[in-house]
Amino acid sequence: STDVQHDKKRVKSTTSDCWKFFTRMGKGDDGKERAKCNGCGKTYVVGGKTYGTSHLNHHIPKCDKSKSEDMSQMILDMQGKLKSRKIDQMIFRELYCHLMMRRGLPFNFIESPEFKVLIAYLNPDANAFSRNTSKADMWRIFIRDKARLKSELDTIPNKICLTSDLWTSCNTEGFISLTAHYVDLNWKLNSKILNFHHMPPPHTGLQDWGIEKKNFSITLDNASANDVLQQTLKKQLVLQKGLICDGEFFHVRCCAHVLNLIVQEGLKVLDGTLDQIRTSIKYVRGSESRMIKFKQCLQNFSDINSSSALCLDVPTRWNSTFLIQSALKYQCVFGSLHLVDENYKYYPSDE
Repeated sequence: STDVQHDKKRVKSTTSDCWKFFTRMGKGDDGKERAKCNGCGKTYVVGGKTYGTSHLNHHIPKCDKSKSEDMSQMILDMQGKLKSRKIDQMIFRELYCHLMMRRGLPFNFIESPEFKVLIAYLNPDANAFSRNTSKADMWRIFIRDKARLKSELDTIPNKICLTSDLWTSCNTEGFISLTAHYVDLNWKLNSKILNFHHMPPPHTGLQDWGIEKKNFSITLDNASANDVLQQTLKKQLVLQKGLICDGEFFHVRCCAHVLNLIVQEGLKVLDGTLDQIRTSIKYVRGSESRMIKFKQCLQNFSDINSSSALCLDVPTRWNSTFLIQSALKYQCVFGSLHLVDENYKYYPSDE
């Protein structure tokens, strides 16, 4: 009878949702029972009144190795119905931050009435919090993950390759990013953004991460400004004896950018034609009334498959210019639009 009661207690202690992510390891040399995370392998003391499962539940959303779909399954029972369970506010806030980051949600989304109604319906115990709390949580997660990544970069024995890019956003603001590429201890290639800054400088990304002596190369666009940048950075790193062969292999010119420059030079022959086609697409897509006229003209050509939309390219990216071919099959439609819309003056010639 005593053994049966003991077995019942043991079964009951593993009914928590956290045991989907942890495995019991038995007692250690100190006589305390432990459990290991199935994702990252970290161990925790469990059992008894002193050690419950709260610390295990706190670990789950922080574990990089745990699958997000498994985390979602925590709140579902075997029949797929929502459980009436006590909400851990810290886990709830952490999961919400990951949702906000991955889906690009604004900070004030948490304060929207519709979202509050949804959360209250799922579980009344879930307390709403403000956008300022979300900002603080986001910063806390960033600091924690930065320290974790910095520790990983410090432990890898091999060199790190860097890439950097500079571009202008739609509101004419300049940004620069610095990305580290390295092979970890499990021989897995990783790419991590170390810095993402609004221009102008200064930028102290390498020193912040403590990798100024672990760099092998940096890949940049083939621009004269980048030549000056890499020369300055190379001189500093060589003085610190942080480059192989005194930086002979440090600067790598981006092959994709070089290819882009070559093709852009060739496309100059077609500049007039491409501009006409771009302007025509912009005109049609510029208002709903113009699109309606375009579709009315399209109905006169039953042999044209209208499944593909009119696509605009990004002129500085040669591969996206290939998308303009979607307009070629609508050549007759543009000719018809030229006759019914007197404001449309951009019709390309047959040539």
